[in-house]
Order: sequence, then C-alpha cells, then structure tokens
Amino acid sequence: MSIDLFSSVELADQNLNNRIVMAPMTRNRAPDNIANAMMAEYYSQRAGAGLIITEGAQISEQAVGYPATPGIYNQQQIDGWKQVTEAVHAKGGRIFVQLWHCGRISHPDFHDGDLPVAPSAIAPAGEAITFEGMKPFVKPRALEASEIPGIIDAYRHAASCAMQAGFDGVEIHAANGYLIDQFIRDGSNRRTDQYGGSLENRSRLLLEVVAAVGGEIGHQKVGVRISPINAFNDISDSNPQATFNHVTASLNGLGLAYLHVVEVSMTGETSADLNTGQLRDRFDGVYIANGGYDRERALQTIASDAADMVAFGIPFIANPDLPERFRREAPLNEADQATFYGGDEHGYTDYPALDAA
Repeated sequence: MSIDLFSSVELADQNLNNRIVMAPMTRNRAPDNIANAMMAEYYSQRAGAGLIITEGAQISEQAVGYPATPGIYNQQQIDGWKQVTEAVHAKGGRIFVQLWHCGRISHPDFHDGDLPVAPSAIAPAGEAITFEGMKPFVKPRALEASEIPGIIDAYRHAASCAMQAGFDGVEIHAANGYLIDQFIRDGSNRRTDQYGGSLENRSRLLLEVVAAVGGEIGHQKVGVRISPINAFNDISDSNPQATFNHVTASLNGLGLAYLHVVEVSMTGETSADLNTGQLRDRFDGVYIANGGYDRERALQTIASDAADMVAFGIPFIANPDLPERFRREAPLNEADQATFYGGDEHGYTDYPALDAA
C-alpha cells in the first residue's frame, strides 16, 4: 500500500489517522497561565489532525517569557489542560503538550524583578513582550551548574503533570532560541564547564532533559523540536550542520516518539548552511518536517520519504478542518494576523469549517 499524507502512522504506541500535524503556536489566550474552556474549543475543533502539538506550556514560574501563556506545573494548570485533552479525545484526536522554558527570552517583569536565566550572561537583541508593552531585553543571569539539575527536574515534573492532564505525550521545545536552544548554539553559550564548549557539552542539557522526561513517562511519549537555521530570538550557531547532525545522532536510538525539525528561518527561507536530509538520515524514528509547507509539497515530501509527517502552523489557525480541506482539495480560509496573539474568540474559534461555510 502506498503511503501518503492521509495514511495512518504509528506514534507513541498509538495509531494516528493521518500524517498531518498541527504545529505548536503561541496564542496568548491564557491570561492567568491556566488553560481554559476557550482553548478546549479551539483545540477540539482541530482534532482531525493526526497529531496536535499545543502551544508552549512553561514548566515553572522561572520559565515564563510572555504574557497570557499556559503553564503545566501545578494542579490548577493540570485541571485546565484536562478540559483540552478530554475535548480533543472526545473527537478522536491525539494531543501532545510542548514543554517550554524561555530562558533569556523573558523580562524581570515576569519574575518579581529577578533576572531571566540563560547559559551565559549575553543579552539578546530585541524587545520582550510584557503586560505593559514592549521592553528591551535585559542581560540574563548565567545559570550556576548547581542550578541545572533543578531545571531538569522541572521538565520531569511538567511531563508528569502532562500525563495527569491526559496528554498522549510531550514535546521538548529545543528550538526557536529558547533555553535548551540557547545551550545548544555557540552564539548564546560561552560556558566553560560541562555544559559549554564542545558539541557534546552543548547538547548535554537537552539529552539530560530527554533522559529525565523519558524516565518519567516513557521515551516513546517524548518528541523533540529543533530549529537548526532559525535565527529567531537572536540565536545563532557558527556551524549549524555539524551542531545539529550531532544533536540528531545523539537523539537517535533513544526510542523517541519523533524528531520535529523547523527546516526554515522565521521568514520561511532555507539555508545553504544546512542540508536537512543529513538530519533525516541520522534519525531512524518518525521525522516531522515543518516550514511553510502547502498541500502539494507535503504530499511530495511524504511520497519521497523525506519525512514521515508534516506540520502546519498558520493554515491550522484559519482552517480548523485543515485535513479534510486537504482531502477534498478545497479552498482555504485566510488567516487574520491581527488576531494571532491575545484577544477572545474572534480569530481563534470562529473560523468556519467547510460544512459551515
């Protein structure tokens, strides 16, 4: 039987209905950092995806970097997310939560005046989004080696909370310039201890987080997201091919649910400095491709075995029934960028499905 975008696939000990993934997208609609009924409606509308990966959920108070983003580390947050997972499962969907620590991409406003933490005390260029508007990023505090086990344990605890909330698995966010990515890349990691310098050392935090989370919930329920060329949040690396070949090879053989690769920059471009095929070749498990895909390119990518699944972002914002639209080759709703972040149901749960339209 030929495999295409609409074929089933095994992942996390479950059979997914198709190979279409809803990518994680921050929407800033959890004003008290607790998932809510509006979010349950939003995600359940999109339960036709083979897999939903939620927006980033911070693993601790220290991990916060944006207003109105949900957490996954206390009982209220577990109860809030239960609404979401139950609503998605009621429609036959599967859902992972993305575990998130923003690191230096934060502001003292979120931490009672304390500095954000990072591998090294290097301020990112740009501005933080706070409840009071945009403010310049500050120079973060470099984490002491003695603090890192506590952060690893926070990931483990968040994964445990995710299971209590009914998630099918978790995605470790090691992309887009957030804490784990800050450790991986040499532009933000100038450490001279066991977490800096060599590729092995810069990858250490990710691998220790994977080991802790996998030990808590089972490695088959753990995915990892990386973004080798994305410069978002002022992140950089002097040799992304070597760095992420090493990261990918290190993750291979651990029995993970998947490797989720953002193959483009934030503006949608590829790079001559990175051949994603080398990453695909180094990972034997499910490979999720992400980066400006449309229906035709996704079909070609699956048919050529360049990926096992394809993640879609903005198309899922505007099209709750995106897989069905792809099946029917139906036209897509256009997304309203003005309502991407914050707000109410408008631009969130009010996009029409095909049959409603």
